Amino acid sequence: MRSVYIVLSALFVMGLAVWAYKENYATQEVLRDVSQIQRGIGHQREELAVLRAEWAYLNRPGRLRDLAELNFDRLGLLPLLPEQFGEVISVAFPVEEDILMELDEPISVVGNLEAIAQ
Repeated sequence: MRSVYIVLSALFVMGLAVWAYKENYATQEVLRDVSQIQRGIGHQREELAVLRAEWAYLNRPGRLRDLAELNFDRLGLLPLLPEQFGEVISVAFPVEEDILMELDEPISVVGNLEAIAQ
């Protein structure tokens, strides 16, 4: 009977060893994948920095002004002037009375507290 326990224990230990090796290799593979993903993120960040620099370079006010002058016949772009902007006073905001008239019946948001207490 003692030999059966020894054999079963040895098989159990071997099974644990196989499982541990599989987990070790799976962990190493996941770590490689994570490392590769982090490298990819680094490359994407570098590319994003380059694209932002290119965008800033292309959107320089002097360059855009020159492009607007070159393409004036086709586009007709003019610089913005302060007279082209309106004032806040000229905006027609709805009056509170108009808003209240739109509702047929006011809606109770709180509810009936007596019904909850019972």
